Amino acid sequence: MASEARSKTFGPAVIIGLASATMVAVAGNQAWAKAAEGQGIGEEVASVSVAVGEAKAPLATALALVVLATWGVLLVTRGRFRRAISWACGLASLGLLAAVVAAILAAPDVVADAYEPYGVTEIDVSRTAWSWLALGGAMLALGAAVLAVRDIGRWPQMGRRYDAPGADEPRPEPGERSNLDLWKAMDEGRDPTDPSR
Repeated sequence: MASEARSKTFGPAVIIGLASATMVAVAGNQAWAKAAEGQGIGEEVASVSVAVGEAKAPLATALALVVLATWGVLLVTRGRFRRAISWACGLASLGLLAAVVAAILAAPDVVADAYEPYGVTEIDVSRTAWSWLALGGAMLALGAAVLAVRDIGRWPQMGRRYDAPGADEPRPEPGERSNLDLWKAMDEGRDPTDPSR
């Protein structure tokens, strides 16, 4: 019963993991803090500083893309490698949360510092909704990654149907070969009558 419950976490965890990492990747390219309007800043200074005075979080975007990549790998791998990738996903998600928290704390100072060259020292800066959206997304990404680490052994795996043919496939004995096996051997450039191949 417990394994059945854990296999039910597969769909929700994958959807939440992918959606939350995408949300943080998008939010990381938006302004996380802005100077409040109407503070007596000259029009020229305000227009020049708009581009510079918007705190963004490129590290959060980069880590969100790493989390997305690990989810993609989790979907197509098996075994020990898959478990290792689940741990990598967890570590990347933890780093993502740390980067988002650090960026949220630093965002107002980044904006205030951008106005200093224009002689504006006292300025009211507020965080935007993007920063809080990123924080929520990072927490969801970490939760989904924890589920992956905990339940990865019970989650469904991609079948071997799409694996490349390799040495691990048992070859039929010469007497057991069908006509189809003989044609396949010829297509692969092997001698179908040679028992060693």
